[in-house]
Amino acid sequence: MTQPIRLAEIIGALSLGVDLGFGQPMEHVLRQCWIALGLADHLQLDDRQRSAVYYTALLTNVGCHTDAHEQAKWFGDDIALKSDKYAHGLHGPGAALAGLRRLGAGRPTLHRFRVGLSFALTGHQELDGMIARHSAMARLLAVEIGLPEEVQTAVGAAYEQWDGRGWPGERSGVAIPIEARVSQLAEFIEVAHRSGGVSAAIALAQRLSGSQFDPVMVAQFVSVAEEVVAGLDGSSTWDRVIAAEPVLGQPLTEEEFDVALGAIADFVDLKSPFLLGHARAVAQLVHTAGAALGLEGEPLTTLRRAGLVHGLGRLGVSNAIWDKPGPLGVGERERAHLQPYLTERILRQSPRLAEIGGLAGQLRERLDGSGYPRGLFGDAIGLSARVLGAADVYQAIIEPRPHRPALSPEEAAATLRTEARAGRLDGDAVEAVLAAAGHPTRSRRERPAGLTEREVEVLALLARGRSTREIAAELVISPKTARNHIEHIYTKIGATSRVTASLFAIKHGVVGTPS
Repeated sequence: MTQPIRLAEIIGALSLGVDLGFGQPMEHVLRQCWIALGLADHLQLDDRQRSAVYYTALLTNVGCHTDAHEQAKWFGDDIALKSDKYAHGLHGPGAALAGLRRLGAGRPTLHRFRVGLSFALTGHQELDGMIARHSAMARLLAVEIGLPEEVQTAVGAAYEQWDGRGWPGERSGVAIPIEARVSQLAEFIEVAHRSGGVSAAIALAQRLSGSQFDPVMVAQFVSVAEEVVAGLDGSSTWDRVIAAEPVLGQPLTEEEFDVALGAIADFVDLKSPFLLGHARAVAQLVHTAGAALGLEGEPLTTLRRAGLVHGLGRLGVSNAIWDKPGPLGVGERERAHLQPYLTERILRQSPRLAEIGGLAGQLRERLDGSGYPRGLFGDAIGLSARVLGAADVYQAIIEPRPHRPALSPEEAAATLRTEARAGRLDGDAVEAVLAAAGHPTRSRRERPAGLTEREVEVLALLARGRSTREIAAELVISPKTARNHIEHIYTKIGATSRVTASLFAIKHGVVGTPS
């Protein structure tokens, strides 16, 4: 029986990606939500208000990656820039100086000077209203996933400040929804408490009382601070926050599940202008290709959903990497390679999402063991993951990237088939994806014992007496990869030596007959 899922699990998973995008440890937003609920209880908010506090706390910062491209363009590392929010605040000389110090970060001195000059002349216009846009985007997501009007309003006012100096600057004082005031105070309390304990949280709240925060609410927090933050470092915050979902806690229908995942996929793709629409395109490709390869029911649905969420881990990697116009350095590649690992980690908290995340986490694995993050080899990569990997490669290379133009569909098809011949992508998955994309497909000869095209090539050379090193040299692969292929071939065909493998090769036409 399919396990039901609640909206809080999907939003909670997204919040873990938001944490990484702010340079915060995972569960920062969940802890913020827990603090906000505690404040709501002490303020004696009613059920509808408490429900709005819950979703507002989870969604407040969800729009902050949508202009990460511009943030990285001017300040180098968008994640580091956003983390300054908690160290220097949103106003005042400290915040301004921190921003100036980051202009052109990571670039040579002369280039930084040019960036600073360009920013002073015209570039600042790109960032005017940036925080207001973040709240507008968060409100849009609340609309997309069907949250009530009071949540939409509170999320849209989440950056307003008590003194009227917030964003978009349309509200002040008690005109700011109380749910937004609670969420904002809880956000900063969480960071201060995590770094300095209760005393630091109280000191921060009092310092900003009457300017950023509601002074009455601050006074209430100070009087019950120990109680509000009690147990934050105890049992799983995820379990407690998901269990506390109010009012809307009924399970989603399968259709509602898909709508929520699709909305989140679109938001994740907004992180870079080079990725717009990527997730939905991959999801469509894998659904058609998977069905053509015999997948149906829950496995096919899981594959399509993995196509939607596979990019969630991108939120934890700076756009200084995703949008870099030149080749990545070794360290930058290592950070980029975190994407599938982070996606899996973000989704693993929820049993229903964990299955999808486990599949999405194999997105970049390759049959010859050259992929990442785990370097899985051959049969350790299931059919669904093979299809997902092929579809992601195809869609990525027909899209422009900062370091190259888009390939034509014909060039993309040739590239995928080359990868299949090299033993990195599965040939059947490649042909199914290409057919799903509208390409003419090639008829494929049935291979014995489930051998891949690359394994057939290795077997033919092995049968003719080539050594492991000679096989590696002829196929332009490493000796280790050649040995892995040989081990998998022996397992699949039940051979124990080169001689028995040779007999199998003769019997099944691998050698001795025209290819």
